[in-house]
Amino acid sequence: MTGSNEKVLSGKEVAQHNSRESCWIIVHGKVYDVTDFLDDHPGGSKIILKYAGKDATAEYDPIHPPDAITTHLPPEKHLGRVDPETVLKVEVQVSDQEKARQERVANRPPLTEILNLHDFEAIARFVMPEKAWAYYSSAADDEITNRENHAAYHRIWWRPRILRDVTNVDFSTKILGHHTKMPLYISATALGKLGHPNGELNLTWAAAKHGVIQMIPTLASCSFDEIVDNAKPGQVQFLQLYVNKDRSITQKFVQHAEKRGIKALFITVDAPQLGRREKDMRQKFDAEDPAEVTENKQQDKVDRSQGAARAISSFIDPGLDWKDIPWFQSITKMPLILKGVQCWEDALQAYDVGLAGVVLSNHGGRQLDFSRSAIEVLVEVVRELKKQRGLTFPNEKFQLFVDGGVRRANDVLKAIALGATAVGVGRPFLYAFSSYGFEGVDHALNILHDEFEMNMRLLGARNLKEVVPEMVDASSLQSHIVAVPGDRLYDSNYESMQHARLREVKSKM
Repeated sequence: MTGSNEKVLSGKEVAQHNSRESCWIIVHGKVYDVTDFLDDHPGGSKIILKYAGKDATAEYDPIHPPDAITTHLPPEKHLGRVDPETVLKVEVQVSDQEKARQERVANRPPLTEILNLHDFEAIARFVMPEKAWAYYSSAADDEITNRENHAAYHRIWWRPRILRDVTNVDFSTKILGHHTKMPLYISATALGKLGHPNGELNLTWAAAKHGVIQMIPTLASCSFDEIVDNAKPGQVQFLQLYVNKDRSITQKFVQHAEKRGIKALFITVDAPQLGRREKDMRQKFDAEDPAEVTENKQQDKVDRSQGAARAISSFIDPGLDWKDIPWFQSITKMPLILKGVQCWEDALQAYDVGLAGVVLSNHGGRQLDFSRSAIEVLVEVVRELKKQRGLTFPNEKFQLFVDGGVRRANDVLKAIALGATAVGVGRPFLYAFSSYGFEGVDHALNILHDEFEMNMRLLGARNLKEVVPEMVDASSLQSHIVAVPGDRLYDSNYESMQHARLREVKSKM
């Protein structure tokens, strides 16, 4: 039943269904029977059973789009509305740890003291909930690639030009034919509400203000339509796509995105299986299983092995293949870009099958550890595609993008000099809104704008066409052991990985 005829249930009735045998939950004032879904839930049954018979909205919101539950549960499991006056509230006890975090939030420095993107990360590390920080900051295995992504830029040195009139510098460009005021885009990152209640909308608003392009993630906390609805008229947005095992769902999503005005589709190709992100994984071992699980001897079935990442990614198709590309080309007229290319051979094949470009990326170091940095792969791709197909870069017909490890406009300009059209920036904007909301992202983009202006002048480049390969010395880029001055800001933010630890021993006294 819908509308005025929708059944209204009392909180008392809902509360009776609080076990594995009959599990109802409330989300946004609606009641759902999730009994049959418990063992299929990607995050395990534990978290659902914790809210059995209760309102689960507060736990649900940060890691699910608003329409996730209505999409994945059959209509007969949608039981009706709940009378809000009768709902059994989940008693939220503020722990000493949370009180200390809130005190740190109150003691954040003013934005005027945030001078660079590293500063946002430093503050976010102290003010974010531990689970959210673990999800955003974690990377694969020993996190070698995660750190190499940033370190690689340190092996590229400038050869600036002098005595050029740099009174006016222009660092605007076009990405896939669309204007942007800076040669960067806001890369797709999942679960924005883990860091801030407005989630990805912080990025949408800031992108509009600064004239840059936002890439919307498949796994956003906000719904796709909510993000598009918050864009200003004419604002350009791209979509990052994880391909569903059920291709009909993917087709529906892609075609809906195109109708909503999305200008390009970035298909993620580096995640047939989730990488082991151990900082995130350790978060799953902290909480005891609820009695509903342990008393029914179900605890061994609860998947606690992958942290927040596991809870959102089980639908991704590991069978995605080159033979699927023609199908994508048949269902949309949007430009198609492969996100996650890591060698020249795959970049060449993408060109040969008629795609619009590739993102050279290792997923922020979150997938295969010891993957090379995107900036190193860029040099290889530019060299080989010129040799194999006579292409020169940047190239309007086949565009190269990189992401991962960028913290300065200086880094972006190195990628531009080496042939990239633009650079994706992800985590720094997450840290900006996790610590300061929209104002944080706004300030981060102001910082980058000022850095671009200064660096362009110091390079002797009046526009991006003058940022050329001859301006950089990348001869040490492939030398993975080479002495360069350490980046103290980056290193001080990096949180070392931890071993397994003994449980805390509590005294019986």
